Amino acid sequence: MAQLMYGKNVVKQMLKNPSKVDCVYLCIQDPQIEAECAKNRIKVKHVSRNDLKKMTGSDNHQGIAAEVQEYRLYTLDDLVNERHSDYGFLILLDELEDPHNLGAVLRTADAVGADGVIFKKTHAVGLTPAVAKVSAGAIDTVKCASVTNLARTAEELKKKGYWIVGADMDGQDYRSLKYDFNTVLVIGNEGKGISRLLREKCDYLVSLPMRGKISSLNAAVSAGILMYQITDGRFFR
Repeated sequence: MAQLMYGKNVVKQMLKNPSKVDCVYLCIQDPQIEAECAKNRIKVKHVSRNDLKKMTGSDNHQGIAAEVQEYRLYTLDDLVNERHSDYGFLILLDELEDPHNLGAVLRTADAVGADGVIFKKTHAVGLTPAVAKVSAGAIDTVKCASVTNLARTAEELKKKGYWIVGADMDGQDYRSLKYDFNTVLVIGNEGKGISRLLREKCDYLVSLPMRGKISSLNAAVSAGILMYQITDGRFFR
């Protein structure tokens, strides 16, 4: 089943794997994109800006869209077995609903070299065109797994040698851990935080100190800070 993805960065990233692209729609002149499509025998259709707006449901299509095959989802074993460093690093999202948050998490996960992102099959945002646009191509580079039960998944990962670290306002300072172990970072829902059952599976709860008047950070911002802290001693020294 095909999906329509839009935005220059998204389409350019998709064209790096041309076998997944069925057709490109353009309402602008872009010789580079057209040459890439011609080289890979991908059909190009020129449409009006208004038509592209109707097709994508957005004013922010940047003049380009692509009809692509659905994004592949991986198994938990795929994410565990193909880790990028001595210590595994996975991000588990507890019913994140905002596509902008998921897209931003994927983008940061790519930047820090995380092994993958796990989210729930229901009651959560999936790999949508809006997520693809915000991720700026990371939706195609970060392995994602969709699971039925997050608490059960956390328990399974514990058996595989991972420690579960949840982001929670009542946790210890996030800088107090060394993260020198296989880590699953849990980020909670934008409004409700981490669910009770999943919270009980966490080995550690960590928090970001807040000195201002706002009591919490955006989920993707919190995830980004914690991802860099976790990988700091693994890649960046």
